[in-house]
Amino acid sequence: MSVGALSQASAAEDYYPQEPAQPVIKTESVPGPASAVALAELDEIFDSRAAYFLVDYNKSIGNYIADVDGNELLDVYAQISSIALGYNNPALIEAAKTPEMISALVNRPALGNFPSTDYQKIITEGLLAAAPPGQNQLWCALSGSDANEQAYKAAFMYKAAMKRGYDNDIPAEDNETCMENQKPGSPEWSILSFANAFHGRLFGSLSTTRSKPIHKLDIPAFPWPKAPFPSLKYPLEENAEANKAEEEACLAEVERIIKSWPQPVAAVVIEPIQSEGGDNHATPFFFQGLRDLTIKLGVLLIVDEVQTGVGATGKFWAHEHFNLTTPPDIVTFSKKFQSAGFYFHDRQLRPKLPYRQFNTWCGDPARAIIARTIYQETIARDLVTKVEQVGNYLFGQLEVVAKKFPGKINNLRGKGRGTYIAWNCESPAARDLFTKTMRNNGVNIGGCGADSIRLRPTLVFEKKHADILVQAIEKTLSE
Repeated sequence: MSVGALSQASAAEDYYPQEPAQPVIKTESVPGPASAVALAELDEIFDSRAAYFLVDYNKSIGNYIADVDGNELLDVYAQISSIALGYNNPALIEAAKTPEMISALVNRPALGNFPSTDYQKIITEGLLAAAPPGQNQLWCALSGSDANEQAYKAAFMYKAAMKRGYDNDIPAEDNETCMENQKPGSPEWSILSFANAFHGRLFGSLSTTRSKPIHKLDIPAFPWPKAPFPSLKYPLEENAEANKAEEEACLAEVERIIKSWPQPVAAVVIEPIQSEGGDNHATPFFFQGLRDLTIKLGVLLIVDEVQTGVGATGKFWAHEHFNLTTPPDIVTFSKKFQSAGFYFHDRQLRPKLPYRQFNTWCGDPARAIIARTIYQETIARDLVTKVEQVGNYLFGQLEVVAKKFPGKINNLRGKGRGTYIAWNCESPAARDLFTKTMRNNGVNIGGCGADSIRLRPTLVFEKKHADILVQAIEKTLSE
């Protein structure tokens, strides 16, 4: 089938002719009894208290996730926004069977020291081919948290290099004092993040995470600054003036903090849509203003696309919606790419000396092979355009439901952002009850923030799936 024909076909029907036509619920509630027993056994050796149910991945297919009780749920959470092409995708299975993949798995290379003969081809055809506009360099990591962590290291080393001169030698005093965790070798610099942000759970990334106390509690943190993120009023078209004033005030506070914070700011990190913290949006005006500020004040801009990237918003990269006049300095990624790392374009973000940005693996070629297939399938089938179309349809249907159930779906947001849609429930308890009841009604759905519902379906989620989702939402709200 030609690329043109592929782009017009139903990807879900082509990939998954045996995908269920609708959810199948065999137990009185989800999780069912078999899940409960199995999770209790698992919990003896692995903390499974946060588990929704025990999954049978061999029976999961396309947009449907199956559990050990035989329930088949429409999945609009997709492993916390990490499944791009659906469960048991045939193209990914074929990629997994290749000699290239077998070698990557059984001979996993320490890429920094011993890159494989095919690694340049793998990343050039995949991760680099997908690079955001203006980016042409890549560094790979092991997770979203790790991607952000390594981006922060790059920002700090860049600031030091600019201060001492990129081509100059590192002073002996810097080498000596860093071994004692003292200045100047260990400078007291900072990364600025935003209220309600989530950038990961590793030590540095956790200092920029501001979403929930449970993420940060009991962990020592760096004294890094937090700026306010705009709190927009909805519908956007009815509150344009108030929202612009809110964004201007936030930008002014960002500038004040950067100019006055006692630990000089090396970089600002921001999500195009604050995801874990509540699906909070800001307008292109705010993001362009932030980019202008970072250039004016000489700090780097890191855009965290770990959750928003790879097509879910109707653009391959969510920050493309903002049409920034100058690209970000660094863009981090993970989740739907099944790989992780960061993009950049200034080669001076590579430290002058090797081994400074380094670890044993420096990424994973097996994950990069999967990422390449995800990218190539997404482009060949024009999935980003299809996400935009089904997202517009779904948002319109949800607007109707919101009017039918006043007070139940509040601050509906994500219009024009593909299937990256969210809303607030009446309370945290109402949100938790909603997600539980939706599972009992055949839809696996997730929350975020204090009381929000977030939609994170695959890229092969289509109109027929949207209709099933809307019907389940109406049934749940009626109950």
